Amino acid sequence: MSGINGIGWFEVATDQPAAAERFYGDVFGWTFGDDTGGATGADDTAYRMVTTPGGERPAGGIWPTGGKTPNYAIFYVLVADLAATCKSAEAAGGKVLLAPQTTPDGLSFAHLLDPSGNHFGIFTPPTGGE
Repeated sequence: MSGINGIGWFEVATDQPAAAERFYGDVFGWTFGDDTGGATGADDTAYRMVTTPGGERPAGGIWPTGGKTPNYAIFYVLVADLAATCKSAEAAGGKVLLAPQTTPDGLSFAHLLDPSGNHFGIFTPPTGGE
């Protein structure tokens, strides 16, 4: 499992790539760079590689859709504090779609929307369960 505020590979497709970078950078401390392989999005804007805190290499990407496909994002981010992350997301222009929930085994999660309307999740594992 990845570290706090990190995930496996993911892709965020958006018609507002700069806003997506601002949002995810502000909330999770992610950094962005151009894809050195030369990939482009639907609007010929460079695909942007994403590196999460503690990562040595990119863990995902931002795909600029140019409005030619629906926005989407599918991933869960491991966080230290669900409530604090929900507040941070709202302060950065996002919304809490599903308030924090805890399963019987102690896994806690919430669903959020970023400013582009992309649905994603955050979670913390059961105590001692990372």
